[in-house]
Amino acid sequence: MADYPMKPVLQKPPGYRDPNTPSPQPPPPPPPVAARPQPPPMRKPAAGMPSSFRPKRKRGNCFKSCCCCVCITIVLLVFLFLIATAIFYLWFDPKLPTFSLSSFRLDGFKLSDDPDGSSLSAAAVARVEMRNPNAKLVFYYGDTAVDMSIGNGNDETQMGATTINGFRQGPKNSTSVKVETAVKNMLVDRGLAKRLASKFQSKDLVINVVAKTKVGLGVGGMKIGMLAVNLRCGGVSLNKLDTDSPKCILNTLKWVNLK
Repeated sequence: MADYPMKPVLQKPPGYRDPNTPSPQPPPPPPPVAARPQPPPMRKPAAGMPSSFRPKRKRGNCFKSCCCCVCITIVLLVFLFLIATAIFYLWFDPKLPTFSLSSFRLDGFKLSDDPDGSSLSAAAVARVEMRNPNAKLVFYYGDTAVDMSIGNGNDETQMGATTINGFRQGPKNSTSVKVETAVKNMLVDRGLAKRLASKFQSKDLVINVVAKTKVGLGVGGMKIGMLAVNLRCGGVSLNKLDTDSPKCILNTLKWVNLK
């Protein structure tokens, strides 16, 4: 018997699946992942809630920068002012003016004894010497109110008041200012009249001159402010005034109450 040739084995196509082969089981699903807790939603402030209960916003850096700039500016201005003041004092060496009472007299001094009491009539004439010790500075004086009196303590008696017009005083200058006041038929106590008459005869009568004025400083034709001052001269008897010119007391930023 003749041999037949063998048939070639057919190749399975790609993706061929044998129907007799059991299908594989699908893999089990992965275990569920626990959900993360979410933060509670922020509650909006109620419309009627007061502003003090609402959260406040923090101030920005702009405010801090402005504060720093202001502080630095103030420090610089103070520093420059101190430097300018030091230079001014070193260059000009400013000194306060000096005052002295050079003379005082009572003209027509008369005490009369009337039925209603005693009366006083007299004219007071005083001279005040004003000196500017500065070589580069000028002083400006405003209108000056002057009050003069005689006696001391409980015996002090007013001799009238007057006003002197303001003026300018140059460097290294001495100026004599004449002050005149008068009283006429001014009633005084009889006991006081006797004491005044006795002290006037013995030249033991104390005299007083008090003034209120304003003093300004001048530098290179420029006036620098006006400072209120008060001046008290005298407090000495007519005897001592004949041989000496007592210096006046100058006080700044403090007024003397005129009686």
